Amino acid sequence: MKAVRRHLHGVLLLDKPVGLSSNHALQRAKREFSAEKAGHTGTLDPLASGLLPICFGAATKFSQASLDADKRYTATLGLGRTTTTGDLEGTTVEERPVQIDRGAIDAVLPRFVGALEQLPPMHSALKHQGRALYEYAREGVQVERAARRIAIHAIDVLSYAGVTLVLDVRCSKGTYIRTLAEDIGAALGCGAHLAALRRTGSGGLRVEDAITLDALAVLSDAERDAHLRPPDALLADWPAWRLSAEEAARFLTGLRRRVDAPDAPRVRVYGPDARVLGAAHITAGELIPDRLLSPTEIENL
Repeated sequence: MKAVRRHLHGVLLLDKPVGLSSNHALQRAKREFSAEKAGHTGTLDPLASGLLPICFGAATKFSQASLDADKRYTATLGLGRTTTTGDLEGTTVEERPVQIDRGAIDAVLPRFVGALEQLPPMHSALKHQGRALYEYAREGVQVERAARRIAIHAIDVLSYAGVTLVLDVRCSKGTYIRTLAEDIGAALGCGAHLAALRRTGSGGLRVEDAITLDALAVLSDAERDAHLRPPDALLADWPAWRLSAEEAARFLTGLRRRVDAPDAPRVRVYGPDARVLGAAHITAGELIPDRLLSPTEIENL
């Protein structure tokens, strides 16, 4: 018998395993919860593991917040070897001896902290004329790409032994860690590829609070539901604004509200009962709705 789909609203912090695409992980989570509507908040390559927030129902309206959030990764670099794809999937392009010490690494890493221009790799899901770049790459076709502005907030060495360098990277959205690994390897003079990648954070969310698909599968329905966070979990690091019942009703119709507050690009808005109403921004003393929950969604939170 086909499971009845549930009108579910919330955020699941999923710890995606290596070898599974983000979409496959999403579909498995959706089946576990028998959810009617679900979406994820930023693709992780099959070779990468770690934090993949899954949005159900009303939470999908706030998914862009997680897409735009800063990210944190544990990146394992394989020094001395470059590949066609920049990671373990590719064939070897060149091998060089690794004759560096920790001092050389510490001297190079600061070059990659701050605002940078980064060229997206050919082996990426970035679209060109409706097709992913990796499709062109598999056909041996090189596509001209424009460099993108990114920001690396910090890079810390977690460990270094032999040809393996493990880094903690905090960066802006849109950063290709594979390209960063290649660039660091080039700066060290030995070359490098990305041997492993784990996303450990997205905005204020952390992988330590996530659950695996295998762990979800053995839970009861009630235990599984207990792992869901409210839809506004994706907005937890935004300033909060609370409205009276009358103001909340007008806000939910899309009307701007006069407020005594400085400009703010992102705020989360609540009604008098502390239930989230939506996302907004403040400009010139006006609270301007951006994403609104429906009365039915609010009632079911």
